[in-house]
Amino acid sequence: MDTMEQRRNTIVDLVNQSGNISFAQLKKKIPQISDMTLRTDLKALDEAKRIVRVHGGAKSVDVVIGTDDMLSRRSVRNIEAKQLITQKALQFIRKDTTIFLDSGSTATMLAACMPDQSNLIYTNSLTCAAELGKLANPSVHVLGGRMNRYSMSVCGIHTVQEVQRINFDQAFMGVTSYCEQTGFNCGVDEEAVLKKTVMQQAEQRIILMDSSKIGVKNTYSFCRLSDVDIIISDDNLPEEFREDCKRHGIQII
Repeated sequence: MDTMEQRRNTIVDLVNQSGNISFAQLKKKIPQISDMTLRTDLKALDEAKRIVRVHGGAKSVDVVIGTDDMLSRRSVRNIEAKQLITQKALQFIRKDTTIFLDSGSTATMLAACMPDQSNLIYTNSLTCAAELGKLANPSVHVLGGRMNRYSMSVCGIHTVQEVQRINFDQAFMGVTSYCEQTGFNCGVDEEAVLKKTVMQQAEQRIILMDSSKIGVKNTYSFCRLSDVDIIISDDNLPEEFREDCKRHGIQII
């Protein structure tokens, strides 16, 4: 195997491990190659259908447009970062409050650690509901709608209409990616509408996001930094992003 093949295989492995990865993140992981060589490699790999080039980076071919990636694949990525986010998020769970818990692998991990106390919890995630069902004290409500079998969640007009009549004390939201130009994104149009509606109904809006999702553009935007109160992440957020959050008065945990 020659050097070019090894290098391109490494790029494919990095893209598949992350699902979505920015050009800057790839360059950081493979600093020995030039920007021009990396761009050439990404173009060649895209043409060979081994990755999908997107604005500012690349995504895995496993991330199918309109599915937001298989939950089973996401659940094994960045596990240590998600465990840290979960432990940090637990300190914000207050007794006797109404909570929305979003879908996704990080939210499911949080659901598995939720305290067994008096809360009114709404979720559109079937995996979160399964974890919350093990608790005796919270009142758990699963929103109705069309099932996305990739993310094991529900969404659609009926889900949005149900959310519009509920006032949440807190909303714990998952994201697929964030970039400065588009804000917080996901890969499914209907889920983006639901997320936006939930945030409009929530008094405190909390984003659960590991640092690998920074600098990656995705298909549908649902909010900007100005719409967020707290971001819970690992300890590797870029300094530029931290400064942007500070300017918007966002608490980073």
